Amino acid sequence: MALAEIGIIGGSGLYKMDALKDVEELEVDTPFGKPSDLIILGTLEETKVAFLARHGRNHTMLPSELPFRANIYAMKQIGVKYLISASAVGSLQPEVKPLDMVVPDQFIDRTKNRISTFFGEGIVAHIAFGDPICRNLAKVLTDVIADLNLSDVNVHREGTYVCMEGPAFSTKAESNLYRSWGAKIIGMTNLPEAKLAREAEIAYATLALVTDYDCWHPDHDSVTVEMVIGNLQRNGVNAQKVIQETVKRLSKNPPSSDAHSALQYAILTNLEHAPTTTKEKLRLLLEKYL
Repeated sequence: MALAEIGIIGGSGLYKMDALKDVEELEVDTPFGKPSDLIILGTLEETKVAFLARHGRNHTMLPSELPFRANIYAMKQIGVKYLISASAVGSLQPEVKPLDMVVPDQFIDRTKNRISTFFGEGIVAHIAFGDPICRNLAKVLTDVIADLNLSDVNVHREGTYVCMEGPAFSTKAESNLYRSWGAKIIGMTNLPEAKLAREAEIAYATLALVTDYDCWHPDHDSVTVEMVIGNLQRNGVNAQKVIQETVKRLSKNPPSSDAHSALQYAILTNLEHAPTTTKEKLRLLLEKYL
């Protein structure tokens, strides 16, 4: 029985959901270790949801240290079918301003040290990833942002998210290279999540919250830590409003998603001949195909 069909991963500036009621903390263990923090189960808009602080509730993990596989597998274990990932990002384009919200439809991978698959150890799978975000879930998100008409917030319904390794930010040369590619925003976490969510057959969409311009901007040197933290806090408040209304709409009319059958034609290994230990490890993902 699913504990929650809607999951939320909160990034920098969104370590908890104030509107959650009937809250309980759930310790989840997975074949890939423990997730970043306890999963918070609660009720939002009369709907059960699961919330996870991506970096831990006290922000103690670097992007490269995040247990991405454990985080997504834990969401799968408790029954999540729709996953909203809130994430702080920098802007690569002048029209994308601090406090704006972007729901990207594409990614560019610039990571180096991330494990972004559940498979291996005797089972091979290649998911389709041409469209890395669930379009139907993304549409719900963007419609909500537009309908709420939040002060100082513009919604960008598409765009490319560059996922870099970090923890250092870009050089100006790198930033200008990404701009020349037409990328819109830059962050450090969402691409591994998107890949793993697809393998776990979870519909996934990113709610990208712009804190500042990346270092390409001529006024970048005038950006202070205080300004960025202030924007993080304002983004966190706005994100909670968006997520609350999105949960309300999802609960009333859950959209179809190609992600929910992503493994149907992705597994190349004959599972009858796959290692028993690996099949047991991945049973949650494989059970309907065994």
